[in-house]
Amino acid sequence: MIGEIVIALIFMIPLYAFFIWTYNCPEDSFLFGRRWKYEEEPEVSSDVIRYMKFTSIVAMIGSPIVIFTFFLKQSVFGLALMAFMFVIVVGAVIIFTGKSKT
Repeated sequence: MIGEIVIALIFMIPLYAFFIWTYNCPEDSFLFGRRWKYEEEPEVSSDVIRYMKFTSIVAMIGSPIVIFTFFLKQSVFGLALMAFMFVIVVGAVIIFTGKSKT
């Protein structure tokens, strides 16, 4: 049990680094591996930037909930899953009803 938690923490460190990078530099993470397709510097819309930030925040909140509830009781997993779904729905409403800055 303890070894599984340690391995989960070790694998979550680069995962969290990726999520933080995606939140701080959404343009770079969106174009990662695709920049060679364009001759000029492509422009990423503000809606895509908001979406990338939202997905990185949801992933930062949701991944520990999902991973660590596997190690806890099954009743806690259901409650955590419901909370995670609530965060996704509220965030999606905010994203899709928000005004674009352009």
